[in-house]
Amino acid sequence: MTGVRVDKWLWAARFFKTRALAAKNCDLGRVLFQDQPAKPAREVHVGNTLKITTEAGEFTVEILQLSEMRGPAAVAQTLYRETDESKEARLKAAAERKANRDFTPAPAGRPSKRDRRRIIQFRGRG
Repeated sequence: MTGVRVDKWLWAARFFKTRALAAKNCDLGRVLFQDQPAKPAREVHVGNTLKITTEAGEFTVEILQLSEMRGPAAVAQTLYRETDESKEARLKAAAERKANRDFTPAPAGRPSKRDRRRIIQFRGRG
């Protein structure tokens, strides 16, 4: 196998739960192939670089192996190598999110009727 569709590879490497989600994210421009938006049918080869944006963060990976079949997570992790800059950026972003969560106090309980009215008014529905 010399090349594989990018949506199949993303699904096999477990970046997305379904191939349809992988294709949709390609169409939305969340997958960059050599710094260009990748279409789902684009063929990728060993050594290519992908920049993938998911809910988990932004990954910059180099393709090490090709696969069209989704397997266990341990096998999926052998398909790519994440760059050091990407790892550092994701860890930094996670630390920032954790720090922000510490500064925003959780509400004491359910909002009162007065609080709910203020929330509705603030959202512009009332």
